Amino acid sequence: MKISRDTPCYYLTSVAKDHLPVFRTDVIKQIVCDALSEARKSGGIMIFAYVVMHDHSHLITDSPRSIADVLRFTNGIAAKRVLDYLKENNFDSSLAKLREQQKGRNHKYSLWQHHPNAFSIFGEDTMMQKVNYIHQNPVRAGLVERAEDFRFSSTRLWRGNPLEEEPLITDHKKLDWRAA
Repeated sequence: MKISRDTPCYYLTSVAKDHLPVFRTDVIKQIVCDALSEARKSGGIMIFAYVVMHDHSHLITDSPRSIADVLRFTNGIAAKRVLDYLKENNFDSSLAKLREQQKGRNHKYSLWQHHPNAFSIFGEDTMMQKVNYIHQNPVRAGLVERAEDFRFSSTRLWRGNPLEEEPLITDHKKLDWRAA
């Protein structure tokens, strides 16, 4: 895929409700990664870069669908899987913090804030700026000293040094970069 005005990528930031550190444990981060992999398959999207932080995630995806559709797949599946895990394991205090007043569609809980930060990327320079921002996020947050030491990120994949069991495989090798 070539990044251009005709085929942009999407840069998506999704924040947990009230900035709660819902994704603090590796188990829940892995659930999010599995959900993103599922969303990639069912939504027919590619994921080029990602990071799952304690209270938010960043993704770069391709654009065969609208941003709203991509978010519906990625955030919708992740919310369902995380909430199911919290319910099955009786994390009642966590669920109480995510409780919403019932709406017309009977949603009882809300994992995400309802206004994600999403925009289109039309060029390689902006793409690489966002990839680097995503990969440095855990370093800036003080979670690790080196970006590749943060397990729930695409950093190692981009650097050609994946773990034996990466949490989420990206599609970054499908990008068609302009000639140097």
